[in-house]
This record gives sequence, C-alpha cells and structure tokens, in this order.
Amino acid sequence: MLNYIWSAIVVASIICSVVCGNTQELSTAVIDSGAAAIELLITMAGVMCLWSGIMKIAEKSGFTALIAKVFSPLLRLLFPNLDPQGETFGSITMNISANLLGLGNTATPFGLKAMQGLNKLNGGSKTASDEMVIFVVMNTASLQLLPTMLGTLRQSYGSKAPFEIMTCVWISSACALAVALTLAIGLNKFKVGRK
Repeated sequence: MLNYIWSAIVVASIICSVVCGNTQELSTAVIDSGAAAIELLITMAGVMCLWSGIMKIAEKSGFTALIAKVFSPLLRLLFPNLDPQGETFGSITMNISANLLGLGNTATPFGLKAMQGLNKLNGGSKTASDEMVIFVVMNTASLQLLPTMLGTLRQSYGSKAPFEIMTCVWISSACALAVALTLAIGLNKFKVGRK
C-alpha cells in the first residue's frame, strides 16, 4: 500500500511541475536529493556500525547481563512466562538497551531474535501472544535516554546543538511508552475477561 502512496506522490509532483513550468527545479531537486540521500546513508552507516560494535562488546563483556539484572524486576512483571536467564529474555534486554541509546536500527536484530523466541514460546501460533504484543508495543514506543540517531540526523543537517531536544525526547517517549503499555495490558486483560 505504501508503494502506491509514494508512487502517487511522485507522479503528482511530476505532473504539477510540468503544469506549473517548474521542470528545471524538479530535476535540480531530484539530483540534489539523490546526493543528499547517499551522504546521509554514509553518515548513518558509520554511526550504526560504531554502536553495533559497542553493543557487541557490551554483550561479550557481560555488561548486558548487568543491564538484564537492572531491568529484570520490571521485565518479569511484563513477561512472566519467560526465563530471566534465557536467550529470549536477553534479546529483549538488548533490544531495550539499544532503544534507550536511541539506536533503533541496532535494536532491530535483537527484536527479531526476541520475537522468534516469543513465537516458540507461543507454539508457533499465527495469533500473537500477550507477551508478543507487549514486546512490540515496548519496541515501537521505545523509551530513549540518549537519542543518538536523531542527534546524528540533526547534526548532519547543520544543527549547532543536536542534542538540545533530549528533554522533549525523554518526556514524549516516556509518555508514549506509558500509554502504549497501559493500553496493551488493559486490552489483554479485557480479552481474557471476555473469554
């Protein structure tokens, strides 16, 4: 569906530029945006490689086990059927850690691994379990303490203070996570009550 929307936007912009006589501006914008996209891609790839390496070092050094202990009481409440020493619990912890550092792209492999573990726990059912729903909600809302990717993007576009938005990010991500978890847990309980 998204492909159709993007295609419609591109076709509409081409038609509007021809009708309004702005084809020169359109071709300049296409060339400039292509160069800007490659430049941004290289910048973001460097940041992702750096933080992916740091997360791998944290995993190998046992730092993630320490983070797992910190988050363990809260995560046990949210995921009561998981073994706190298990691989799935560790993947969830790593995903949350990466999201706390604002590394959404780095969090993705851990999220996929956690989802595979949760799916095994769910017996491979095509219907998502309550734990899977809670995890997706937590991953999507992603509480961020250090918005690394956002700061990198702001800096690449010329911001003099790329991390001045940290307080706003803390408030908005905390509110999003609180509302999302409340709704997910509430709807899960409502679903259980209706059975």
